[in-house]
Amino acid sequence: MNSATNQMRAWFESKSWEPASFQEAAWQAFAEGKSGIVNAPTGSGKTYSLLLPALLHCNPKHRLQLIWITPIRALAKEIRQSAERAIEGMGLELEVGVRTGDTSTAERNRQKRKMPHLLITTPESLHLLLAGKQNDRTFSKLHTVVVDEWHELMGSKRAVQMELALSRLRGMNPKLRCWGISATIGNMEDAMRVLLGPSFPEEQQTMVRSGTRKEIQVESILPDSIETLPWAGHLGIKMLMQVIPIIEASESTLIFTNTRSQSEIWYQRILDVAPELAGLMAMHHGSISKELRNWVEDALYTGQLKAVVCTSSLDLGVDFRPVETIIQVGSPKGVARFMQRAGRSGHQPGAKSKIYFVPTHSLELVEAAALREAINEELVEERMPYLRSFDVLCQYLVSLAVGDGFYPDEIKAEVLNTFSYQSLSDEEWAWCLKFICDGGESLESYDEYHKVEVDDDGKYVVHRRRTAMRHRMSIGTIVGDGVVKIKLERGGFLGTIEEYFISRLKPGDAFWFAGRNLELVRFKGMEAQVKLSRSNKGQVPSWQGGRMPLSAQMGAMLRRKLEESHLKTAEDPELKLIAPLWEVQEERSIIPSRDELLIERFRSRDGYHLFVYPFEGRAVHEGMSALLAYRLSLIENFSSSIAMNDYGFEILSDKPIPIEEALDSDIFSTIDLREDIMQSINAIELAGRRFRDIAVISGLVYRGYPGEPVKEKHLQSHSSLIFKVLNDYEPDNLLLQEAYEEALEFQLEEGRLRLALERIAEQKICIRDLKKPSPFCFPIMVDRLRERMTNESLEDRVKKMQIEFA
Repeated sequence: MNSATNQMRAWFESKSWEPASFQEAAWQAFAEGKSGIVNAPTGSGKTYSLLLPALLHCNPKHRLQLIWITPIRALAKEIRQSAERAIEGMGLELEVGVRTGDTSTAERNRQKRKMPHLLITTPESLHLLLAGKQNDRTFSKLHTVVVDEWHELMGSKRAVQMELALSRLRGMNPKLRCWGISATIGNMEDAMRVLLGPSFPEEQQTMVRSGTRKEIQVESILPDSIETLPWAGHLGIKMLMQVIPIIEASESTLIFTNTRSQSEIWYQRILDVAPELAGLMAMHHGSISKELRNWVEDALYTGQLKAVVCTSSLDLGVDFRPVETIIQVGSPKGVARFMQRAGRSGHQPGAKSKIYFVPTHSLELVEAAALREAINEELVEERMPYLRSFDVLCQYLVSLAVGDGFYPDEIKAEVLNTFSYQSLSDEEWAWCLKFICDGGESLESYDEYHKVEVDDDGKYVVHRRRTAMRHRMSIGTIVGDGVVKIKLERGGFLGTIEEYFISRLKPGDAFWFAGRNLELVRFKGMEAQVKLSRSNKGQVPSWQGGRMPLSAQMGAMLRRKLEESHLKTAEDPELKLIAPLWEVQEERSIIPSRDELLIERFRSRDGYHLFVYPFEGRAVHEGMSALLAYRLSLIENFSSSIAMNDYGFEILSDKPIPIEEALDSDIFSTIDLREDIMQSINAIELAGRRFRDIAVISGLVYRGYPGEPVKEKHLQSHSSLIFKVLNDYEPDNLLLQEAYEEALEFQLEEGRLRLALERIAEQKICIRDLKKPSPFCFPIMVDRLRERMTNESLEDRVKKMQIEFA
């Protein structure tokens, strides 16, 4: 590797760069034939730590030798540019190709005839290649797979997809080097085990850490005055006049919002206040058309744009060296996500990152202080891997059958070597094989589920062309809600909106999309024709995947910051600013310390309110509030409604809530937890919602051909029907069981709920009777009203409540 190292060093010197010690460590580990993970912060040069040695290991005479996996398409362009720069600089005769959902048919056909030496692709496109013919020839010279942004895939079914693909590639190439590139997550060792598999030789794996910390400066944009009765969502836009000067003083700014609807609102309001930014500002989110997103990325790269309002679609991706300023609107609810966004500024090795934080209500200033502290202590979230996802396994087996076919014993041995399926039993494997052949016990009489056939030699193959074509079009684990194409009546395609939003509009109604005010002309099939509206008012689309729950790390840090406020030891400017809010909280109730759980209650004309504050995040509170309401109803029968936010939850009843009696009977106990959760929530409804996605991934329902998608309501009814049949007649169906497991673990976060209840069992419980709502409970009350009111009438109602309860 000496000559290779010299070549890499020489190229670095030609660029006036100095290799970082972690880059040299990765070059050395690669030369020794090892696999593992490179862990380094955003903008530290981690791409070249693996790209350079892998390129130098390629032989120009052989085709596909290096596969670079990227989780999002936008990143593919940056990797290609980096690779071509290095190939040219080091005088190599290698070809780079990209294969994603955006790749043209002509380019795919060209690749089929002659693969590039380096292929940059996504997990979905790699599975499409595995569903192709003559795989042994396609992958015969492959020596390295690099999975970029592995932390982004971890904790999703796309990671499971990658595990299965890597198991097959290792089966074909036992000496395959496999590397991940990852920003820091709380369970790095687990991340490496998931990537390499549980039986990967210990001496052949290594973790290369940069050892350098990215310096991140967090500066909150503080409001002029503090509302002592805060409520979510309204404060941010009122801070607009303080945000505009930051945008104007900066060469380039990314304004991150947490939801697509929030990005639409901010884009429009900035233009209202600063019309001179028209033409210098753009918007970027996942529902805007690919062409428009590409234009925005290129314009940002070349410095044509001064500001971009965006969502997580730009968390990773484009190589924007010029980005100077990052603004985060609202709490991102997680430390890792915040650090990732901050890292888009100062995106070079050694450069400092600065991020401005714009709170959307007063209590979010506590989250700003918590984020700063968490970054200083490097307290980053874990990503928990999906285990035993039978929908992904069934899809993968059909992919192999569509390709060259497979022999069960060979593939089973490979699958057992993955982290996700290491506990797979013989019975479960047999169930999966039967499912792909005839749909399983309940569905075997329906011909459409007879996909895979077994040849005389025992090989599992898909012979029917229609089945193969439909399967290839369905490969993937990302299942969004049904989307409608938005098309100008006289013009091009603008992007997509979820079907549930557009179906509520009537022709003539106006709505904002992609920064324009549009009027619905007609809605037919899955396409909505629109024209530019002259109205200056319109609805803002909401996307159902909008709200992100608070992470466990953020919850722990919030509890610490609250205690500092209670003990008057807080140094953070944000906590000092909201001192008036703390005074009202202490006057009407208390600020709980870390070893206390606060419960507040009071009576209003709406009924009897009970508020509990675990500070564990919306997802945990959803399960905990339902659990408590159920256990309370066992003591005394009453009807109740539930509301929640990231700090706590409310149980509202028509009669007094017997909380003291409930505490005596250990209402926060973890005994019979799962059984009580199943009783307390509509478990069938929750599992049914998860099953819709599982049905799509496993191939039980088909989403339609490109341009002719199945309507969302038809998809829903089809999957609901299958779910009901399985529930009634095949309760041990593995896909059905998976739906219930996912509902508990991912929707209600059962694991975190159990830990929270165990923590509460050690805490002192403080009950406070209120005469007026406290600053803690007021935003939860507003959230309950939000479900029933428009934004304008909600604002009026809140103002009246603030006057009434002042």
